[in-house]
Amino acid sequence: MSYATALSGLAGASKDLDVISNNIANASTVGFKSAQAEFADMYASAMTTAVANQVGIGVRVSTVAQDFTEGSITSTNRDLDVAINGNGFFELSQNGATVYSRNGQFFMARDGSIVNADGLHLMGYAADANGVINPGQVVPLTIPTTDIAPTVTRNIGLSFNLNSQDPLPKTTPFSPTDPQSYTGLTTMPVYDSLGGTQLVNIYFVKNSVGSWTAYGTSGTPPTPVGPSANGSLGTITFDTGGNVTSPNPMSFAFTIPNGADGGATTQPLTLDLSGTTQYGQSTGVTSPPNIDGAPAGELERYSVGPDGVITGVFTNRQSRALGQVVLANFANPNGLTNLGNNLYGQTVEAGVPQVAVPGSTNHGQLQGGAVEESNVDLTSELVNLITAQRDYQANSQSIKTQQTVDQTLINL
Repeated sequence: MSYATALSGLAGASKDLDVISNNIANASTVGFKSAQAEFADMYASAMTTAVANQVGIGVRVSTVAQDFTEGSITSTNRDLDVAINGNGFFELSQNGATVYSRNGQFFMARDGSIVNADGLHLMGYAADANGVINPGQVVPLTIPTTDIAPTVTRNIGLSFNLNSQDPLPKTTPFSPTDPQSYTGLTTMPVYDSLGGTQLVNIYFVKNSVGSWTAYGTSGTPPTPVGPSANGSLGTITFDTGGNVTSPNPMSFAFTIPNGADGGATTQPLTLDLSGTTQYGQSTGVTSPPNIDGAPAGELERYSVGPDGVITGVFTNRQSRALGQVVLANFANPNGLTNLGNNLYGQTVEAGVPQVAVPGSTNHGQLQGGAVEESNVDLTSELVNLITAQRDYQANSQSIKTQQTVDQTLINL
């Protein structure tokens, strides 16, 4: 029996060495979780034997438990490197089946889909052309490779200060070609439905302290716009504190020739002058114009936020959501089965996957431009390696000792 006992010890020590060696081999594997061999003693079954008289018959490996504590997070500055800070696993599609991983090294394939090094698709919620995320279905995530369509300008926001000490214009009436007929001027680009641009000029003419008239022109040479033939948009009045008293609301509506059809139709615009003041300071724009609309744009860069939203920034200065990464969590992660290639499979012991967006209850947040290193502690593993080696040597010595005893008996 002592031979069998020692042999079980050798098998256990060998299994322990296998686990430790695997940990050391994967010390640099992104997202790898270290494991530990756990053992249980064995006794012969005998219901009538007193506990004090029982002699063990060896050891067995009861389980190989993985340590799912988080590894350190290292910045890589790659757009599609993503680390999980907390609980959860990435969902990946493998030939239609769902598998799970902590390795967040992803790439954009030729067709725009987000994949790992083995070509498995990252799963999440898709976004439509307007950047609205659909949380109703988990699908393979894709980054658009085509240009986004232009959007037409409808609104212009402009804050201006009109100097109360400016003199009246030297010439009248207002003429866009005569700088002495107006006091202030600002020029802004607007976009038609095809993404073409044309300039809109807004002029301010002082009538008296507290009263100014706004005019508008577009194109080259400047053509008057607005409800009147001379381009007058309306009169702005101020109180003695420099605040607007009329119009209320502080906006003007006008139209310009539509560049999308060569001017055959008109493009309506609204000029919002909220925040405009009349102080004794120089005349000019007090904040950058806020103009909607944009030309067509190409994807310039993208990033993954803590909530898993992939945001794309385009060459036309627009940004929108391209999709959202989801995470799956399990009641018993140790019940997952290792599939290799940094992948895990669901089992009954692991429980049903709880799929949610990062940052929700019991789901970690994401960190873009970073990866989660393996949680292997090399110092501890090297000490464990020495311990396992000594266990193996000691069990070998048990066999050697038993062999010596047997030889003594044979020699009698």
